[in-house]
Amino acid sequence: MKTEGMKIVLSWYQVEPVLKAHKQGKNVSEISPDLGISQVKVHMEAGGMSFADGRHIPWEQLEEINRNRSSCFVLEEGQLRKVQAYSELLQRYYSLMPTSSAPTLLVSGLPMHRIKDTTPDADTRQKIKALHPVVGQVLDTATGLGYTAMVAAETANHVTTIELDPLVLEIADDNPWSHGLFENPKITQLIGDSFDVVEELESGSFQCILHDPPVINLAGDLYSGEFYAQLYRLLSNNGRLFHYIGNPESKSGHATTSGVMRRLREAGFRDVVMARRAFGVLAYK
Repeated sequence: MKTEGMKIVLSWYQVEPVLKAHKQGKNVSEISPDLGISQVKVHMEAGGMSFADGRHIPWEQLEEINRNRSSCFVLEEGQLRKVQAYSELLQRYYSLMPTSSAPTLLVSGLPMHRIKDTTPDADTRQKIKALHPVVGQVLDTATGLGYTAMVAAETANHVTTIELDPLVLEIADDNPWSHGLFENPKITQLIGDSFDVVEELESGSFQCILHDPPVINLAGDLYSGEFYAQLYRLLSNNGRLFHYIGNPESKSGHATTSGVMRRLREAGFRDVVMARRAFGVLAYK
């Protein structure tokens, strides 16, 4: 694979093997320029590592990447930029955190995917599996890095996804694992608070809804009975909702799950059941 024209994004997972190869005296190694998606050859010299297209990273910068175990870096005009941003809109700090597979989004230090004993991409597919079959028109209420929308689009006719903060989409644009969010014509992005945006959508227009909000203390209105009533309105007859909540075995997760299930039933949903492997709840209209 050639790197000409592509955005090079690295983390310690990619850099550490190259540093070890350099210390062993090797002149050529391989590295993934896109957080593990592909591999390319790089040449190692006294001053640093060079890609085939001429882009170069000094050893001290590679060591910096290797020290920052919770950060991803973009190579821009010969300089490294950490993938992070502060939202004045919501007064939240966002950053892209690497894993052994797809990275996750940290919001004020909290990961937006399960990363213990799993990876963000595997976590996403577990959620989609809970809602199977994901077909027809699908609503994704919280875009984030776009993983849910992209996986849903593999089988759905179309996916509408809503993101509260445009700054999150800038983070996603730096993430090689999020390319499909911007390139897939089956995905429509909407910007705004899901609590408000859903009021503008047509009743009965979705066969499936994937509701994967931030934790309740960051987005309490997205766990409210009023919001659930809107999601019920948007579903077609026999439509299905998957609501991610978090570990139901934890003290906070158990309490949140009980309240969510009660409010979903009050909103009109039937057959509200636990989807334990996906850490959420499944509900039917």
